[in-house]
Amino acid sequence: MKGFCLVLVFVAILVSVRGDLQMGFYGSSCPKAEKIVQDYVNQHIPNAPSLAAALIRMHFHDCFVRGCDASILLNATSSSGNQTERVATPNRTVRGFDFIDTLKSLVEAECPGVVSCADILALAARDSIVITGGPSWKVPTGRRDGLLSNASEALSDIPAPTDNITILTQKFANKSLDLKDLVLLSGAHTIGISHCPSFSNRLYNFTGVGDRDPTLDSEYADNLRSRKCRTQNDNTTKVEMDPGSRKTFDLSYYSLLLKRRGLFESDSALTRNSNTLTYINQLLQGSVQNFFTEFATSMEKMGQIGVKTGSSGEIRRSCAVVNS
Repeated sequence: MKGFCLVLVFVAILVSVRGDLQMGFYGSSCPKAEKIVQDYVNQHIPNAPSLAAALIRMHFHDCFVRGCDASILLNATSSSGNQTERVATPNRTVRGFDFIDTLKSLVEAECPGVVSCADILALAARDSIVITGGPSWKVPTGRRDGLLSNASEALSDIPAPTDNITILTQKFANKSLDLKDLVLLSGAHTIGISHCPSFSNRLYNFTGVGDRDPTLDSEYADNLRSRKCRTQNDNTTKVEMDPGSRKTFDLSYYSLLLKRRGLFESDSALTRNSNTLTYINQLLQGSVQNFFTEFATSMEKMGQIGVKTGSSGEIRRSCAVVNS
């Protein structure tokens, strides 16, 4: 019996050292933290609902590089001399940094040096989707902030709008996510906007000879060329990823995929793999609530990619810079 107790103590120490994420991690150290985030999100996102899409995108881009460690939030500094994720091509249209900085300052005022930027970002992404009528998911906390951020890693690791199914499959597998997760997480494209450079090659120069992408619905392509991206070099026009439904978290994105109206090559790619196409059809045959449940499961998996816990990383005082 004594030996058994020693084993239990050893296991408990092991778990403590490993510092796994847990629900209500700040229950004792900063009990108001999650409510501070939620209250600020609930106050401001209804007035700027497009920020919900921006924040979930930021969370996604953060997790795909070095894990969910807020490395996307770091500014390049003269002392580090490196180009951070924040300035990498995939992140140049990411927004919401000021929103996260404000949240951090509010939480810091309540509990200095306790709550990580990584957790604040994960919570804000979830809460912003919920307040706009989208799904909720569990966000266990206890993440710590990373010390490094590299633009080249963002370029190589973050799924690109021009990626084909082979590349997408590999990038997701690298993060222990499967094809079902790929389909479900792509469903976040049901809200938000994009910019022409992410897909204009499909309209003007798909194979380098001034042609269109033949997999893109011709009527949709005509509309994009005549009303949205009127020149190949337009880098300011914003385009809905889910036309007519960009403010509603629903299944219409998947319906558009089957009509060959996915905006990105990466969207279109989901319909040309038998497994991903099966998942799309299953979602469309089910309810929106079923989609919400499935999406939540994939978000919970994504939110735990490569997290730093225990004594790894640090709790940044400011999200944009590592502690001195």
